[in-house]
Parts: sequence; C-alpha cells; structure tokens
Amino acid sequence: MPDTPMTASLTLTESAVKRLGVLREKEGNPNLLLRVTVLGGGCSGFQDELGLDDKINDDDVKFDGIVTDTTSIQFLNGAEVDYMQSIVKSAFKIRNPNEAAGCGCGKSFAPKM
Repeated sequence: MPDTPMTASLTLTESAVKRLGVLREKEGNPNLLLRVTVLGGGCSGFQDELGLDDKINDDDVKFDGIVTDTTSIQFLNGAEVDYMQSIVKSAFKIRNPNEAAGCGCGKSFAPKM
C-alpha cells in the first residue's frame, strides 16, 4: 500500500465517525472503513461512490476511518465526509473543495481544472 501523500487529506466529521462506529458494531467488524471512490460518469463528469470495506488494496491510500485509491485521491484531496440525518433521509455526504460544479440531481460533479 502506498504511503499517504504528505499533502493529501481526507477526513471524517465527528458525526461520520460515530456512524461508522455504529456500522462496525452492527456488522461485527471493527476493521470496516468507509471506502470513497471517484468514478467517471454522471451528468457532470464524475461521481462519488461510498461503501464499507475491510480490505486494503495495493493502490489504496488509508486515512483515519477512510480508504480510497491513488486515482481518486487527486479528486478528493481536502474533502470532508459527513453523516447527515433528517426525517426524510440519512446518508454520508462528501464536502469536496475540488468540485467546480455539481449537477441538479446531486449525484455527480465537475472537478476544478
């Protein structure tokens, strides 16, 4: 696994850390990490994919509670993952300073050039 680039950061808010702890307990797996991946596609060009994973691949970069791959980190550097909860919906949400624009549906983004 490559070392985390010195300037790279990807963080969880306190709310996201708590939710990850609940999910670890529910799954009975203290090694679960939140995997964040950036994929090509969507109406704005790129989309985030979030999921739980306990495996670290050779091209992964690990942060506290989060894992991503070396390709995705260039689009995620400096981002913060939060856990939002409302009456209607609860989900992890990425606040990404590298987004120049998002689409109307909120599922994809265009990166800053």
